[in-house]
Amino acid sequence: MDIQTALNLANQKLKKNNIFSHRLDSEILMSNVVKEERKYVILNLNMNLSKSQLINYKKLISERSRGKPIGYLISKKEFWKHEFYIEEGVLIPRPDTEMIVEQVLELTKNKTNLKLLEVGIGSGCILLSLLREKKSFSGIGIDISKKCIDISKINSKKLGLLNRVKLFKTDVDNFNHGKYDLIISNPPYIKKLDLRYLERDITAFEPKIALDGGLEGISEIRKIINKSSELIKIGGKLILEIAFDQKNEVLKLLKDKGFYINKTLKDLAKNDRCIISTKI
Repeated sequence: MDIQTALNLANQKLKKNNIFSHRLDSEILMSNVVKEERKYVILNLNMNLSKSQLINYKKLISERSRGKPIGYLISKKEFWKHEFYIEEGVLIPRPDTEMIVEQVLELTKNKTNLKLLEVGIGSGCILLSLLREKKSFSGIGIDISKKCIDISKINSKKLGLLNRVKLFKTDVDNFNHGKYDLIISNPPYIKKLDLRYLERDITAFEPKIALDGGLEGISEIRKIINKSSELIKIGGKLILEIAFDQKNEVLKLLKDKGFYINKTLKDLAKNDRCIISTKI
């Protein structure tokens, strides 16, 4: 079977199973199977697939039709300027989260030798992207998931950052290692009862532990703010990603713990997404 025929069949199957990005996904999975860029696939539609390639492709399409995210199927996701290795059990990096990287780089453009802490490091995409940009910075990443620590270690090695990052499997409540110029976190912030309303790709496959923010959605955020007030240097920055409806609650928590609010930022959909604060 040639690429064109396989793509057409894949498109039909994905569309039938309500995969909105069926055309793009079928091409991405094909490029993964033939181990070439997507452009190559589009320019070589008459190329015949080997038996093993076709079997592999049909398997991937079948899994995608059940809702399994592309990132898990091809074990990678682009974030900022790099490609991060991911597996099931680790939250897939989102484009909106790149806002944190942009803000940190803006805030620290004239700074050197800063010490960063990321709470809930996941795949490592935020902290490692920052360390690649700022050669004199060092960082520590913590997570309660051993899988996340293992994956972050793989990505640290891949990006040549093993000598500038340390990783610890721990809850933020039990972390008492050092003082930091900057603390960043994209914590679980979805209300427990709202998890069921997320897209199928997310609810069926992504780790609940990285999404579930408790009944009110701010239980993890509260813990991070409380502990950060001890771990951060005076004048240090705390940058948090939040849900669209949490701004007022989170601002109050920050002020109660001695943080000055620098600004709140909106995402591409014009929803409140990120709060920048300073320890005073």
